[in-house]
Amino acid sequence: MKKELKTTEGAAPVGAYSQGLVVGDFVYTSGMGPLDPGTGQVVGDDVAAQTHQVMRNLGAILAAHGLGFDDVVKATVHLEHLKRDFAAYNEVYKSYFSRPYPVRTTVGSDLMDILVEIDFVAHKSA
Repeated sequence: MKKELKTTEGAAPVGAYSQGLVVGDFVYTSGMGPLDPGTGQVVGDDVAAQTHQVMRNLGAILAAHGLGFDDVVKATVHLEHLKRDFAAYNEVYKSYFSRPYPVRTTVGSDLMDILVEIDFVAHKSA
């Protein structure tokens, strides 16, 4: 069974997908971009500002199920400019977590006018 997660505190879907799904003890988020939940507009013109907005969006989705960043076990990250932006994105990203960090895959992708997109898998302990 799966349960849809929705929150107005995170960016609304712009296509046929859910913000997040609960499946058993796991929460899966969709890839979130740096969209302001109120306006739907991209926040920030550099990867650091955009990463902060993405993390706020993801944090809101996790909170909708009583979870936080310490519950994240896996992150998948897409950067428009992998070589150029990795260091700046990584500094922001790691500020949201404590050790042990989630496992992570980071790849370069064509992101259609944004610089970063991230999705999570989180686990709620019994």
